[in-house]
Amino acid sequence: MSNSHDSASPSPWVVRWSHLVPPGAPVLDVACGHGRHLRWFAGRGHPVTGVDRSAEAIAAAAGLGELVEADIENGPWPFPGRAFGAVVVTNYLWRPLLPAIVGSVAPGGVLIYETFAAGNETVGKPSRPDFLLRPGELLAACPGLHVVAFEDGFLDSPARFVQRIAAVRATPGGTPGRYSLSLESPFPPVSPD
Repeated sequence: MSNSHDSASPSPWVVRWSHLVPPGAPVLDVACGHGRHLRWFAGRGHPVTGVDRSAEAIAAAAGLGELVEADIENGPWPFPGRAFGAVVVTNYLWRPLLPAIVGSVAPGGVLIYETFAAGNETVGKPSRPDFLLRPGELLAACPGLHVVAFEDGFLDSPARFVQRIAAVRATPGGTPGRYSLSLESPFPPVSPD
């Protein structure tokens, strides 16, 4: 696993698309690590929930919001019936969970997902096919979501192959959304008081 998973800085992909999260909507961070995305969204006024199997990671994120220590690969999905205004996943892939992850996006909510892709085995770890998305696999995992952005390619710092998506679940009966593609977020950050 890349050290960027536990970096203090949020992923640039997550930052770029976080303006799609409805104001004040709850955010779920799957495999949250030490909480870099929990901190990012809590700092913008969102209630946050993180899940990770590591007790150390959960302890590092203490005080940010609801934290769940769970082995989501070998145990039940800890959020049955719950929906979130955003579901964030970075540097994590467990294919059997993809339907539960996508199903946890509330109407009007967004999935922001970024992880390693086929080709990464040529530059480092992860290198096992079990942990690398196949071409177009992330797109195929998002039926019923409106894809705002998708990338499948190579990043050189650090060297890695990734797939990443930002996709919104429409609100039933709602008008078509205007999803800004601007690099500048139309929403200013909210300071936590």
